[in-house]
Amino acid sequence: MRPLRPADPSAIAGYRLLGRLGAGGMGVVYLARTAGGSLAALKLILAEHAADPGFRERFRREARVAERITGRWVVRVLGSDPEAREPWLATEFVPGPSLAEAVGLHGALPESTVRALGARLADALTDMHEAGLVHRDVKPANVLLALDGPRLIDFGIARSAGATALTATDAMIGTPGFLAPEQARVTGAGEVGPPSDVFSLGCVLAYATTGRRPFGTGSVAAVVYRTVHEEPDLDGVPEALLPLVTACLAKDPADRPTAAEVRARLGSAGGPAGDWLPPGLPALIAERSARVLDLPVAEPTVVASSAEPARTSPSRRRFLVLGSAGAVAGAGGLTAWLVNRGPGGTGTGSGGPPAALPTYTIGVQTDLSGPRALDGRAQERGARLAVETFNARPDRPFDLAVKVRDDAGEPARAGAVAREFVRDAAVVAVIGPTTRETVIAVADTYNAGLLVCATVAVGIDQMDLPGQTTNPTYRELRVHHDMLQLPFTSVALVREAVRTAVVDDRAAGDYSWRVANSARTTMSQVGKVVTTHQVRAETEDFGPVVREALATRPDAVLYAGVSQRRAGLCAKALKRQGFDGLCGGVEYALGPEFLSVAGPAAEGWYFGTTYVDPALVPGAKAFTTAYRKRWGLAASAPVDRFAGEAYDVVTGMAERMRDLVSSRKLAVSRESLRGTMRVFTYQGIMKRYGFDEQNVMMFKYHSELFLYRIEQGAPRFLGQFEKAGKDEKKRRGKG
Repeated sequence: MRPLRPADPSAIAGYRLLGRLGAGGMGVVYLARTAGGSLAALKLILAEHAADPGFRERFRREARVAERITGRWVVRVLGSDPEAREPWLATEFVPGPSLAEAVGLHGALPESTVRALGARLADALTDMHEAGLVHRDVKPANVLLALDGPRLIDFGIARSAGATALTATDAMIGTPGFLAPEQARVTGAGEVGPPSDVFSLGCVLAYATTGRRPFGTGSVAAVVYRTVHEEPDLDGVPEALLPLVTACLAKDPADRPTAAEVRARLGSAGGPAGDWLPPGLPALIAERSARVLDLPVAEPTVVASSAEPARTSPSRRRFLVLGSAGAVAGAGGLTAWLVNRGPGGTGTGSGGPPAALPTYTIGVQTDLSGPRALDGRAQERGARLAVETFNARPDRPFDLAVKVRDDAGEPARAGAVAREFVRDAAVVAVIGPTTRETVIAVADTYNAGLLVCATVAVGIDQMDLPGQTTNPTYRELRVHHDMLQLPFTSVALVREAVRTAVVDDRAAGDYSWRVANSARTTMSQVGKVVTTHQVRAETEDFGPVVREALATRPDAVLYAGVSQRRAGLCAKALKRQGFDGLCGGVEYALGPEFLSVAGPAAEGWYFGTTYVDPALVPGAKAFTTAYRKRWGLAASAPVDRFAGEAYDVVTGMAERMRDLVSSRKLAVSRESLRGTMRVFTYQGIMKRYGFDEQNVMMFKYHSELFLYRIEQGAPRFLGQFEKAGKDEKKRRGKG
């Protein structure tokens, strides 16, 4: 939990706010105290989202559903106002950890605990199902552990059995790894009924007894595929529980027991439950309870009068008045400094020497001499400019320094760099590296050293990295790379493409299959046809596979691979065989080698990326000017890709460090920074960055993907892919 911020209210509808439990793009969850002294979790939705009628209706539905659930093993709703300017919903507060956190901290739970857990969750689901409701997202993160038993939470996507979705975005509901096959197949909301909750409960029981997900980890596509087509991994489930868990995980919903039958087979869900937890967890719950019960009540928010006498130390609440003006002045001053600063890194202010401030070092581990040297240099430049900008702020509580090391994109050198940074006590975080192989080489080292390692230029399945499943140090600040096909398929839909051929380049290994599968999933949901055509890794002759693909008479061709050279060869083969339809690929295949190999055949290709062109982002004008000036570039020179993202991420890290010092009164350390970066959300100059509160390894803002088109031999930035798609539709005269 974090303290209230200066702009936070002190009370909402009679609930006194004590602190922040979490925050995200949609709103804030506060710890609050009711008029009677009880603790509550109060979810407040931001007005900008409440202005969307569809969003407000979904929140209204959530409140209605939650109020209908009154069983012992669910959190009760204490109050709500879906019609308020900023809608809110208050529920009971449970100070215990989630089941996911408990298993992460203490490992698999004993059979007696799992029996009690399962019986009580089954009891909660029985009550829901008898009321005609389906939870649809039963998972360890939605189960809180209290001293007297578990509590099922989060009914945001629950609804009446058989009800239809409000929006198309509800297409796949639930959490991969814990959702039922009928949810994963997205064959219609009518199939998602009470048996789906029972399947999810079976996954939860297997996870609790083994500490592993029954359908493994990895990309969403891989987990969903195993859920639908493969048997669960139940090794380690106690023999007495194995038949029940197996029955819950039946592929056919009709073969699963009901929640009431699960409750009966596990034993009584009622009676005293004070001794149901294993050693260690009751003490953790008691410690957290003591901390929140001892919280002071915040001062009421007051508006400061302009006639009020000046104070030498204004209260935190007075900053409600001062904050907005200060933010505007600070933004203007920062812009002026970015544009007018000298190359030496100092501001133009006058006065005596500043007081000495503590200095924290950001390590930059990057490729400066290998295959991704251009991207590596861009990250170094962006990071340095961010540090210099931060150090020019007069209100900073510390200084930052940069230490750069070149790993040349080689795993062995990367490992040595990581060990050096871990030994250097001044280094509190690292940005980089630039390749999948170097990330794998350093992840263990940084995890053991508690060093946050943030990347903007690499896509990897974070859950496949050891030690990164509960409190990760590796932070991939970009949309998952399985989704990089979305910008291209969005253009294909705008172009009304009926058939898309995917060239599955086996030189990319499993990734090309995932891109192809992701494209097939996207297009099949709207009735389009996707065919896949494999080219062997050992050949550079794309002629036969292109001939095979064109025999299906596609309207669009997607190159699913990571090689710039091979993408160029594919483009040339398509050109030679007369294909003049839509072509494209993903971020990794876009670069100078693609353009040189493809030549004129590259013209018109589309690529989905996670990076922007700052020169074409309206809010990045000051950054673009400062970047060119700082690095001696011409006024019209392009800004290196990933430079803006590196600048944003280092700035976001600095803000988190500043929050530790100024708001939370904590020292900046590797451990405290890892904690505050666990659920990182930040609005940068280029885009938004963040992780989901319920799944701290899942990047939150899936819309932060962008579209480029090759025009006159160079990539042209078209913007955020959904907006670019609308612009494309208008350009084609269909808007």
